[in-house]
This record gives sequence, C-alpha cells and structure tokens, in this order.
Amino acid sequence: MGSVRVSFVVPARDEAGYVGRALASVARQDWPLEEVEAVVVDNGSSDGTEQAVREFAALHPELQLQVLREPRRGRARAKNAGARAASGRWLIFLDADSVASPNLARAVLARAEAGWPAGSIRVVADSQDPLDRGFFALLEFGKQLFSIRAQMFYCRADLFAQLGGFQEDLQIAEDLEFLRRLEAAGLPTCHVTEAYIATSPRRLRALPLRLGMLYTFCRWALAHVGVGRRWPY
Repeated sequence: MGSVRVSFVVPARDEAGYVGRALASVARQDWPLEEVEAVVVDNGSSDGTEQAVREFAALHPELQLQVLREPRRGRARAKNAGARAASGRWLIFLDADSVASPNLARAVLARAEAGWPAGSIRVVADSQDPLDRGFFALLEFGKQLFSIRAQMFYCRADLFAQLGGFQEDLQIAEDLEFLRRLEAAGLPTCHVTEAYIATSPRRLRALPLRLGMLYTFCRWALAHVGVGRRWPY
C-alpha cells in the first residue's frame, strides 16, 4: 500500500446492484494499478453491499481494495471515514452508482502536477436517454459558465484532512460546501473536463412523468444557495 498515489473513495448504502460497476471502472484505469486503490464504505446497508464488494475483490485481486463499515448513516460521514482509511496522496470521490472514465486517475494526476490541489470533475449521465444526457449536460454547462465547483471531485489527502473533511450533518451539497471552504482558505480549484464520471440517472426517474428531473434540479439549486442542505435526500 505504500506505493498508492490515488485512492477512490466510494460511499455505498444499499448499492449491491451498482457497486461492482463502480469498482470495475476503477480497475480499468489506464494508470498502473499498483498505484491505485478503492476504499468502499458500507454505510449501514441491508442488501448485501459488503458481500458484493468482497465478491468483486475475490475476482479482481489486481485492484487494492478496502471495505469498511460505517453503520451511522450519512453520505458525508461515510466519505470522511473512507478518506481517513485511504492510503493514497490523492483522493477521488466516486459514488457507488457511478463509473469513472478510464483516464480519470491520469487526468487528476496531470492536474495535480500542474499545481491544482483540488478540483471538481465533469459529470455525465450513465445513460443513452436524451433527457438524461441533456439534464447532466445542462448542469455541466452551468458549472463551467459560472465556475461552480460541486459534485464529485478530487483533493489532496492531507489538505482534505487539514480542512476537516466534509461537514457531516449535511445531506446534500457537502462537496460544494467543502470546495467553497477550500477556496476561502486561498487555495485554487479547477474543473476536470478531459475525463468524467458517469452517474446513474435513477433519481431523475424516481417520479412519474419524469418529474424527478424537476425535483432533483430544485433540490440542487436550493442547496447551491444554502437552503435544505440538511433535509433528507
């Protein structure tokens, strides 16, 4: 583990059906796998998520993999636990229902070498549906247009710890709050566009008539201005 440069931190609650794909995307990185690890934090699952991770590990011994238990539910808490256990100098936060592009570790390390200690990462829909793809494309356009740093991102591990990690009582926008705190400390952030994370559009489909899109957009917009960050999400 001493050679690990990049740790993918994967919080997972009841993600048995998705987490294997997330881990497979880590194992497919076009960077030497001896310098990559995945840290999965089982956040009080009841569906066999931990077993799914261990089964993946047995089939893919080439990937350094830790699986932890954090029974107290909370995505920010789970991410903090994973960050504390990670061995790498650089952290990439990857949701369990998402997949990383094969060049993500390489792109992050290139940004790091260029002097960026942290940055958000382009997010696209893990779907061919035009509505799903359009929704995330619109969000991405807004993030680039207004220089918004949010959603999945990378950070230097010692810097993440120095700033205290995520605020654990937040249910949404914990990433936005952390990156704003980092910028307030005078540290620069970037936005990685040469690689991406493809995320599940399942929230967008959670309500009839695709109203999940409107609900999700409204929750994210409110959270951006500081409203409802502690509401269940």
